[in-house]
Amino acid sequence: MTATCAARTATRTRPALTTELVTDETAFARLGPAWDRLHARCARATPFQSHAWLHSWWLSYGRPGRLRLLLVRSDGELVAVAPLMLAHRPLPALVPLGGAISDYTDLLLDDADDGRAARALADALADTARGALIDLREVRPGGAAERVYDRWRGPRRDIPDSVCLELPAAPMDELVSRLPSAKAQQRARAKLRKLTALGVERRAVPASEAGAAVDRLLELHRLQWQGRKVTSEHLTARFRAHLVRAAGPMVRAGNAVVTEFRMDGEVVAVDLTLLSAQLAGGYLYGAHPDLRRRKADVAVMLLDACAEHAVRAGAGGRGTLSLLRGDEPYKRHWRPEAVANRRLLLARRRTAPLLTAALCDAAARQRGREVLRRWRERDRD
Repeated sequence: MTATCAARTATRTRPALTTELVTDETAFARLGPAWDRLHARCARATPFQSHAWLHSWWLSYGRPGRLRLLLVRSDGELVAVAPLMLAHRPLPALVPLGGAISDYTDLLLDDADDGRAARALADALADTARGALIDLREVRPGGAAERVYDRWRGPRRDIPDSVCLELPAAPMDELVSRLPSAKAQQRARAKLRKLTALGVERRAVPASEAGAAVDRLLELHRLQWQGRKVTSEHLTARFRAHLVRAAGPMVRAGNAVVTEFRMDGEVVAVDLTLLSAQLAGGYLYGAHPDLRRRKADVAVMLLDACAEHAVRAGAGGRGTLSLLRGDEPYKRHWRPEAVANRRLLLARRRTAPLLTAALCDAAARQRGREVLRRWRERDRD
């Protein structure tokens, strides 16, 4: 058999791909095992694409009739998923599940895909979108959505989105060595010794205790921000329900670690770190005000724990310790790399005006942010 004939035979025997649109949340729940297997085969996927995170988010934030899950299967096994929902404002659009409380969004696409599943998913997206724009926000660079974007047949645009700060997944000693001066490094080591002197101990809670520990985290979070400006969503019942519900399954699957910090036998802080094959990120914590009153550096304490989780998860040497979105000064102290998420806008020819409207809105918002930034800098001067 010639090489050409062999190639044709191999092509003919490749399993056919099937696509399916799921709009029922009961069917969404049943997808868990297959979804988790696909998630494990996507090296660039983040914890925010795990089934436990997205299904729990939908139960707290989803709206009836809006669910749009696009599935691609090969021999019955999931090889691609687009976890989306229909939004009507400000423009009709298919947008990722996870919303504003997820630092990264993406599609899932098997790393072994030869391009067929990406093409099938792109075509299914075009059929499903109809009169809506496809607006994929907060896509981490290198994500699976970029492979679908590359195969899109209609109008498309790729623009910057939020900035995330990233460190290498490395032991704390290596992170301390990144500090800009010997004096800064000495201060960081002194803060670590202070935590030891105070008797701060930490333990990763088992999955069976994760929900209760996250509930305690949120109470400590409310206490630490009392009387100060706080992200109001973190204090809502729907956010609490989502995070508590997702914690146990994510810990069980290795997609999260919930850490309790104790002093004199009492829980004084709780941290939720999210994990995937190449990424670890400290998502949210709660700390009792007594820690700061006793001169404990909470940021150092949390980074130390997060770095340990990242290395133990196997990300060390090839992964990222993400400080997630936000450009707070304490994050810059560690000299992280600023990496901009991407916003991928996909349209059909008849919905191209929606794409133009989204671009105009994004440009106007960016100009507004620049004006506000310059005003604040002038006010400080």
